[in-house]
Amino acid sequence: MDENKQLQTFEDLSEGFISYLNHLSYSNGRIQTYQSGINLILKFMKKEGMNHYNSEICSKYVNSVIGSESYASLSRKHKDYVRIATALLEYQTTGTISYRFKQKKHKLSGEIGAYINEFLAYRQSRNFSEDTLASNRLYLSRFHTFLESKGIKHFSELEQQKILDFINSLGFYSKATIHCTLSSIRVFFSYLNEIQALDNNISYVIPKDNYRKETKLPTTYTKEEIKRLLSAVDRGNPKGKRDYAMLLLAARLGLRASDICGMIFSNIIWEENLIVLIQQKTKKRIELPLLEEIGNAIIDYLKYGRPSSQLPNIFLKLCIPYNKLSEPTLHSIVSQYLNLAGIDNVSTKKHGPHALRHSLAGFLLEKKTPLPVISEVLGHSNTESTKSYLRIDLNALSQCALEVPPLNTSFYKNEVTKC
Repeated sequence: MDENKQLQTFEDLSEGFISYLNHLSYSNGRIQTYQSGINLILKFMKKEGMNHYNSEICSKYVNSVIGSESYASLSRKHKDYVRIATALLEYQTTGTISYRFKQKKHKLSGEIGAYINEFLAYRQSRNFSEDTLASNRLYLSRFHTFLESKGIKHFSELEQQKILDFINSLGFYSKATIHCTLSSIRVFFSYLNEIQALDNNISYVIPKDNYRKETKLPTTYTKEEIKRLLSAVDRGNPKGKRDYAMLLLAARLGLRASDICGMIFSNIIWEENLIVLIQQKTKKRIELPLLEEIGNAIIDYLKYGRPSSQLPNIFLKLCIPYNKLSEPTLHSIVSQYLNLAGIDNVSTKKHGPHALRHSLAGFLLEKKTPLPVISEVLGHSNTESTKSYLRIDLNALSQCALEVPPLNTSFYKNEVTKC
């Protein structure tokens, strides 16, 4: 934690926090709820003779709210008190708070809704990823909502024109969203045709777009910047010990945020100095060396920083309830230390854990590491994904550059003649 924030009075901290909530356009009612919770924390701190807020005080306060009960059994009001305390600590340590949205799930009713649910269950049985299933559900739910708004509840009422009307209504979405929506509906209708749920195959009605995902140039940081990033971590407290270990996993091994946050104790084979896990994105098994500095950082966190918990996850939140860390929080952590390290132009570049992964790929390319080896280290399904990193190896690219002929040569005259 920044020394200035450690010395910040609770009044200054809470004032900045409320100002931040106003900036996020929180409602007056919700801000009043946060202010009430802050007043209770202040009262608790005065009673305990404390002037400065930190993770230890947060834990003591939360424990006083929960008492002998479980978090799940708390009233809505007392759960709010716990959330306010942890959000205040998160704001103090990162300057932001994670959004806590509850995903609104549209109820898939009627004949069409039943078939959508059946389709999703079928895809789940075929081991499609959770991300793919969530995407299918989202886009098919929008289609279902549109049909309901037109009074269509059965496939017998569905006309081709209504499908086209829905597609036309997608105009304000991005090209990527339109592409994913069309793909989800097309594969849904193909499924209905396979199980003979429709009298006619109408999947051909769904137009094929020419969308192609453009691969962006990966964001990378230099070795010196990565060194400054790691040096910016204060490892004298539980948060710093946890953060340092996670940053090393991203910077030294190139692990994705999902795999770092999802890492459990059985993934570390201590006697063999190995990290072995099934990647959440690719479902591919990956085996990486447990480097000495990473192993020591994890041990330091487990012995002196990790809260007592029965969860198998290694990295946990700082305050009760001690749930596993989420990917957005890890993104905020990386961003926080990049800023603390004083690295230039962070705001104009990618500044999450994936940027550290890209940087590792760049370092390996500099050492002339073969693409298949880099692909194996990063856990790519094939080397095609790894090829995108070739564009960041400027030294190698410069060797491919051709000299530009001088203006007074026959080269340009020949080109003009051809035109």
